[in-house]
Amino acid sequence: MLKGSILQQLEQAHRQGKRPLNFGVYYKNTLVALCHALEDFILECGGEPLMVTAFQRGKWYLQEAERYADLAQKSSQVVILAAPEAGFAEHPTSQRENVALVGLNPDDPVAQEWHLIILAPTYTAMVLCQELSVEDYGVQGQPQEDKERKFYGFWTFEPELVQETVELAIAHIGQYNPELQQRLTQQLESLKSVEGTRQRDDLGAIASRIVHYLQAGHPELHHQALDDNLLSNEMQAFLRMAQLIDQADAINPNAAAEVATLLEVMGQLLDLPAWQVKRLRLTGLLHRLAAFQGVENLLSPEKSAAQEQLLQQDTHKPRSVLRIMPQLSAIARIITHQTEKWDGSGQPDGLAYDEIPLESRMLALIAEFQQRVAAYKSENPHSPSLAQALSDCQALAGTVFDPKLVETLELLVKGLQQGWNLQTAQPKIAAGMWLLDTHALDETPLTPNRQS
Repeated sequence: MLKGSILQQLEQAHRQGKRPLNFGVYYKNTLVALCHALEDFILECGGEPLMVTAFQRGKWYLQEAERYADLAQKSSQVVILAAPEAGFAEHPTSQRENVALVGLNPDDPVAQEWHLIILAPTYTAMVLCQELSVEDYGVQGQPQEDKERKFYGFWTFEPELVQETVELAIAHIGQYNPELQQRLTQQLESLKSVEGTRQRDDLGAIASRIVHYLQAGHPELHHQALDDNLLSNEMQAFLRMAQLIDQADAINPNAAAEVATLLEVMGQLLDLPAWQVKRLRLTGLLHRLAAFQGVENLLSPEKSAAQEQLLQQDTHKPRSVLRIMPQLSAIARIITHQTEKWDGSGQPDGLAYDEIPLESRMLALIAEFQQRVAAYKSENPHSPSLAQALSDCQALAGTVFDPKLVETLELLVKGLQQGWNLQTAQPKIAAGMWLLDTHALDETPLTPNRQS
């Protein structure tokens, strides 16, 4: 990372933190689709954001200047950083009262960065990347195709991280324009004063828009690495969304990671194949997205044939946000049916006994167990939370939960009580592609399957 760049300053500040930043490599075409999705949601968000963006060079801003005129109408302030070129200051968008240009010096490390920082009381999002150097590309050299240029960094919805980065950007802007720095600082303080007083915009709609925009870039590609980069970021959108849900839960902030780990262990105790255990892990990481239903209706009517087929299935039932991504269709079905009950009194289909998919039965039990453990620990850190939570689940065996799976949970808890050390570290989101494989689209294993 270039010394003095905003990315480097943020990385340094979090190097020893509890939540290290998840960095990845992104192709330019991925960043274009990602930024367009995050930018366009400004047109629908419930607040007027402060928006800081770095384009590297003025010509890249000029390609987007018409779009930015529309974005400026919905924003309290738009700041554009770039190395100035012909037309940079003359475009009509640049003349708007709430649009400020900062011409970067050629030797400024920020001139090698691609930033999009959006901060509003109802919506926060950020892309923070730095272009790879000639040395970083190695023996293959720099790409000939512009869309194959690579950037190193990350993106996030996390409000605290976005706010911290805005402060770094404002400080950097002060080196060029102290008056603008002062104005931006006042606007930031104003945003802080209303933080938490307005309802947050629908995170499911934001994530769905990201996936839709990334999917729209697939048909024109004939390069596997570019295609994989888009697919990786589609999945990152949901993983980051799940991460934000956990962070907002003061009592149970590690639910996703812990449920994923416990599902993996239960899968191993049941001697399930490795690919199914892997799918259970991804299911655990995403299981709290069950609350986001129906947001695919907010997307453009233009859908792929695979998407359209998925969305037309079971139209009488609420659909998971995950179903807009075909590679997660099996995960979506597992999560949808976690609310079925062993005696048939659950939702959405009133399935009973072995009619309920095995993985859904496992998720229902493990998610309930983990939640109860977290609740007991919150009430009394010294309580026998494992035993209490297990007892609660045993009381529901034969009505809510599969009795055989409860017996497996008893073995799992016994192991934990005897000293099993389960690693529940937060997943490295930018490297989450390993969770998807050829079985991700399989539907057959979700049919009733008595493994326990």
